[in-house]
Amino acid sequence: MDDTLLQQLTPSQRKAVFHVEGPLLVLAGPGSGKTRVITYRIAALIDSGIQPYNICALTFTNKAAEEMRQRAFGLGACAGAHISTYHSLCVRILRRYADKAGINSNFSVYDATDQARCIKLAIKGCELDTTNFSPARMLDAISTLKNKLIDAESFRNIADDFFSKTLAGIYLGYQSILSERNGLDFDDLLMKTAFLLGDCPDVCRELGERFKFLLIDEYQDTNHAQYKIAKALVSQHNNICATGDPDQSIYRWRGADIRNILAFEKDWPDATIVKLEENFRSTANILAAADNLIAFNRNRKEKKLIPTKPPAGDVVVSVFEDETKEAQAVARHIKELTEKGVCLKDTAVFYRVNAMSRVLEEAFIQNKIPYQVVRGVEFYRRKEIRDLLAYLKILVNPDDEIALLRIINTPARGIGKVTTDRARAYAVRNGINLFKALKKTEHIESLSKAAKAKLAVFANMLEQFKKDITGKVAPLAERVFAESGLKKSLRAAGPEGQNALENINELINAVGQYDQQAEQPSLVDYLQQISLFSDTDAYDNSIDRVALMTLHAAKGLEFENAFIVGLEEGLLPHERSNASEDQDELEEERRLFFVGITRAKTGLHISYARYRTVRGQMLRTIPSQFLFELGRDITEQPEEDEYYDDNDQVSQVIPHFDPGQLVRHKSFGLGRVKEFIDMGENSVVLVKFNTGQIKSLMVKYASLSKADI
Repeated sequence: MDDTLLQQLTPSQRKAVFHVEGPLLVLAGPGSGKTRVITYRIAALIDSGIQPYNICALTFTNKAAEEMRQRAFGLGACAGAHISTYHSLCVRILRRYADKAGINSNFSVYDATDQARCIKLAIKGCELDTTNFSPARMLDAISTLKNKLIDAESFRNIADDFFSKTLAGIYLGYQSILSERNGLDFDDLLMKTAFLLGDCPDVCRELGERFKFLLIDEYQDTNHAQYKIAKALVSQHNNICATGDPDQSIYRWRGADIRNILAFEKDWPDATIVKLEENFRSTANILAAADNLIAFNRNRKEKKLIPTKPPAGDVVVSVFEDETKEAQAVARHIKELTEKGVCLKDTAVFYRVNAMSRVLEEAFIQNKIPYQVVRGVEFYRRKEIRDLLAYLKILVNPDDEIALLRIINTPARGIGKVTTDRARAYAVRNGINLFKALKKTEHIESLSKAAKAKLAVFANMLEQFKKDITGKVAPLAERVFAESGLKKSLRAAGPEGQNALENINELINAVGQYDQQAEQPSLVDYLQQISLFSDTDAYDNSIDRVALMTLHAAKGLEFENAFIVGLEEGLLPHERSNASEDQDELEEERRLFFVGITRAKTGLHISYARYRTVRGQMLRTIPSQFLFELGRDITEQPEEDEYYDDNDQVSQVIPHFDPGQLVRHKSFGLGRVKEFIDMGENSVVLVKFNTGQIKSLMVKYASLSKADI
């Protein structure tokens, strides 16, 4: 590695990069050069004589993994190091050791839509109503169990109440359906890999010898299964480097366990700890706000964000009458920025839930501002995309009945439900999959001669496609699109078909890019990649458009200017944390806001609305408690033309509350004052309510009254 490159490292970064043997925890604050440390460390290990083949680096999104690969390559780190997402590594391990894992190596990875179909079948199979047993709720419950490494049989043995026993039956049915279709869902990839490593010491030993140095990015986002996989992989040598930040742990809802990073030194008592506290991204005033906010959390490792940039740009908190005025103000401000020469792609708007994008999109359209909604998985849910991908999936996994049923009469080829049901019945009677049954139509006596002919032609077409599944994927995708009849049917569909054709062309272009970037392109690998696609992977910074995205999708990105809207109780923090007595929920919401703040380089604009439309009703809001935790130097900037009626006038006489005083709030009920922070008109009171919730409230907006004992 070039000495000039090493000179770019700070002392703390250098310490992390040149650590070799033994466990290492790198506590990396936002904008502290975390990715640089990981890639330089890979290059440094190779320079020290470690074979690239013995290095494994894991992260959480395809985009982050690709960036890591490109940076490592730029440092001269030769090919051979394994750099991927956690799920991608698990897919490779399970395909290689499929027999020991008790699965077939050509399994399909089922995405959210496929999972939804399977869970509905499982619920129906248990003779239950999807109204009372919501598919989404059942999938969430099963996902939680899998992340805790509790399989269906184990859960059935411990289920001891009506709901648990019912869920156990659905879980068993769901797993049976997945098994019949040779499919694994995302959580299966982790659970089955963890079981494989725990049950097969020879596999664990072989992988430990292969991956002698394990680097894990975003360690704070690992769940229990991922934690177990990591511990197993390094059990022989303890050469683990975990990089992360407890203050940016925002995926508790999908099983991430912040305790994994908080307890790192307990797991590895001889660990070296390196703190990356210098921030190279944001200005000093942005970091001060972030530091003030996150200090209210208890579950964290103490560190400061040390700015390398002076105070500059805007840090503004604004209040608007309603969400429409808020959106219009954001659009106007962005327009002003562009008139000053700021590129649209350097600006992003963050919100807590996807539903908040609608009013923003309307404002951007009215103001003629180009934008992109970063919700990439939506592209892969479009009908025409799923149709073509179903053709490709069945070529790899003939057991994937969901894919086969989707395409058997798409486009229409005269194969109706009666014909399909008779073929399926034959398959069940003979213990074979539907695809094999289609190749034996001459033996299905219940079918007419015409139906047999149509099924035979369809099956033969798929067999011809299967001959081209090795090598580059784009030529196969183009061939399938043309010869399956999909292309012809879309061309005949008029304007709607034209839009679908454009989407298919976009997909094939993306497949072509995959072919160019992959060392050994294959259909199996390509389908694996897109099945693990996330919203963040869809963000395209090459086009000059404002990015609209959830705060969760913003993780890992950065922008010159960031707008965070909807800082209201019930939105941020989300109503789920308000309804819960679990302080961990509230702390995660605070971390989510922290992540949003630290995406901004120079301009940070935070806003809330006094009224917001919820389920068709215009409701009065309560400003988020997080607003008052940012610090005294953040000022509120109301609209110049806003109107207040008599009920909205804020009295300048701010009541004083003493610690220990009993108070009442219209939403949170009774509580006791823990602390009163006298800031004049902007005074803040910290209250612990009888629900267990602790709230920081701005007195002039809180409608807080003293209660009689």
